[in-house]
Amino acid sequence: MADYRKFYIDGAWVEPAKANDLDVIDPSTEEPFAVISLGAQADTDRAVAAAKAAFPSWSATPPAERLAHVEKILEIYKKRSNDIGDAMTSEMGAPTAMARTDQAGAGSYHIETFITAFRDFEFMRPLGDHAPGSMVAWEPIGVVGLITPWNWPMNQVTLKVIPAILAGNTVVLKPSEIAPISSMVFAEVLDEAGLPKGVFNLVNGDGTGVGTQLSTHPDVDMISFTGSTRAGIAITKAAADTVKKVALELGGKGANIVFADADEKAVTRGTRHVFHNSGQSCNAPTRMLVERPFYEQAIETAKKVAEQTKVGSAHDEGPHIGPVVSKQQWEKIQDLIQKGIDEGARLVAGGPGLPEGVNRGYFVRPTVFADVTNDMTIARQEIFGPVLSIMPFDSEEEAVEIANDTIYGLTNYVQTQDGARRNRLARQLRAGMVETNGMGRGRGSAFGGVKASGRAREGGVWGLEEFMDSKQISGWDTEVEQDA
Repeated sequence: MADYRKFYIDGAWVEPAKANDLDVIDPSTEEPFAVISLGAQADTDRAVAAAKAAFPSWSATPPAERLAHVEKILEIYKKRSNDIGDAMTSEMGAPTAMARTDQAGAGSYHIETFITAFRDFEFMRPLGDHAPGSMVAWEPIGVVGLITPWNWPMNQVTLKVIPAILAGNTVVLKPSEIAPISSMVFAEVLDEAGLPKGVFNLVNGDGTGVGTQLSTHPDVDMISFTGSTRAGIAITKAAADTVKKVALELGGKGANIVFADADEKAVTRGTRHVFHNSGQSCNAPTRMLVERPFYEQAIETAKKVAEQTKVGSAHDEGPHIGPVVSKQQWEKIQDLIQKGIDEGARLVAGGPGLPEGVNRGYFVRPTVFADVTNDMTIARQEIFGPVLSIMPFDSEEEAVEIANDTIYGLTNYVQTQDGARRNRLARQLRAGMVETNGMGRGRGSAFGGVKASGRAREGGVWGLEEFMDSKQISGWDTEVEQDA
């Protein structure tokens, strides 16, 4: 069993302050494959102190030099990409091919995108022609605590660590204790890249331990968190006493509005999106709203996709979905599937229990419900498993009303050949992101939501600004050449 009972603090791998070991479970086998240590207050304090000590020098480092460090990180990350992918296969159940492409690939994609955005970033900007000598300066916040989830580990780690250090902050990362090994490999990447001591630090721990310690620490200036809405609320409350900045990227219950004139692949595409990563994506389109003339046909298509979706060990080759991340998550999904049945939704594929022929591992049957109403539990709660709820609508206005009738507001989807209708709905849907006709977000666009999905903006220029404070300056001498 791999031994990762160490933390990365002040440019070195260090022993924990006290022994507090935790096995990391492979969800395909239900067996431990690695062991980590959970940090104590002394470990958190040590990491924060290292970051605080490093901040004056790092924040004063020329942007071009910070950029060169990140370009080196990208080079080494790509060399270690398969190692990072394999870690995610074992820790959170992403099938090998998907882990090496989608999961690990998300990290290199985001690093590349931040490099592009940073090259053109203006740290000093005139307020406008109407106010000569008035400038807006973008400056680092300070010590930033980063708390990342288990479902897309490198996606979230790179969306936080890279812009934070590019902006001139120093960081302490607490990855999910359920899936921490890919972050340990990521720390090895940053160590090899030669970042100055204290710029990047990693302490493993759980939410009530290191997570709370970072959220309440007086020397931490910002917390960036991705995870459940429940945990995000707790972090916000914990951080209030120290008046630190809190950026939250939380859950979702995306609506996918499918009109009768949608392209022939719309339902298949939407159903596969729900099942991708075993349903463990906050932006999954888990509520499919279908115009009534097309409703029964859509149900049959979704049923066929579910029945054709293979489920197997994350270590197996081939196109399939793996397990969900943990026993706790599996049990939650099973309870919600049963709740759907009990509340009267029509089960058309999948259902409770393990897939046929499986007797170990946290595997969930790809499940489709029809005749769902928006007051049912499966339409209200984020299931975070391969479960699709289908419901009919009769008018555009009703579709918008159903889609917006949720506490969440992360990503919604629209499928129609009517361009004017696509545009109307894109503005009427209350969400941070709207995707139409299978077209993904443009490179460098921001990821984030509204309402209970949090209001962080991660990625591109907005992701850089998230980790900076703006300063208003009047009387600026524009004749003097000034470094950023």
